[in-house]
Amino acid sequence: MASESKDGKRKSLFSKHDISMLGIRSNLVQASFSYERMHAPGWTWAQLPYWEKIYRNDPKGLKRVMADNMEFINSSPPLYPILMGLLLTMEEDHVEPTTIKGLKNALFGPMAGIGDAIFWFTIMPIVGGISASIAKNGNVFGPLLFFLVYLFLFWSRMPLAHLGYNLGTRAIDVIQENSKVISHVASILGLTVIGGLIASYVKMELKLKIGAGNTTISLQKQLLDKIFPNILPFAFVFLLYWLLKKNVNPIWLIVLTFAFAIVMSLIGWM
Repeated sequence: MASESKDGKRKSLFSKHDISMLGIRSNLVQASFSYERMHAPGWTWAQLPYWEKIYRNDPKGLKRVMADNMEFINSSPPLYPILMGLLLTMEEDHVEPTTIKGLKNALFGPMAGIGDAIFWFTIMPIVGGISASIAKNGNVFGPLLFFLVYLFLFWSRMPLAHLGYNLGTRAIDVIQENSKVISHVASILGLTVIGGLIASYVKMELKLKIGAGNTTISLQKQLLDKIFPNILPFAFVFLLYWLLKKNVNPIWLIVLTFAFAIVMSLIGWM
């Protein structure tokens, strides 16, 4: 159990290296994935050495904490180190198990909103788009850039684990107060970038021409592009979005896109 030193500061059972390793171990949460328990097996594995140290003289306590953390767990893995550090502090101080369990379940939602908005809807799409743009021109720096960013995110879990562990229960207010603002801002940024990428990566061009004899005009270049450049990619993406909102299976939309492209190419319209 954590105690206080002579100067009144909290004395931890764990060194800075221990907490850094907690961040590293959190990277493997999804390596042991279960559809029944989602991230719970990896979540439990990442923290098990620390629980064993806390409950080294209390086998029943160790059994209890392992059972509590093998229930269904699903949130945003990139931010797990913060939550692990916070909960580890509470376990170390032997806070009431029901309090720890309730807090953990209450924070999964806000953490998912922040983590998904920042990492999967903002950072990775932006970096992926930039890397793909570089790579399609034959530049090896494209995939290298993506790998370096992913490597940075891997190592960034160490300071996040320290942040959660050092803040302790003070992290609760920070998460709850800022979760909606952070996730909303990150979502806007991510959607803006994705919207801009549509014009660059979705290519649709009509080959149809209208007119008679030597007087013909291209529907695409001389008509549609003059009215609204890239209107076809724009319309097609929003058609797919509308179908998704109507609960159409994404697999069928992929099949539809392939079929549409093949048919349009065979009849010479695109």
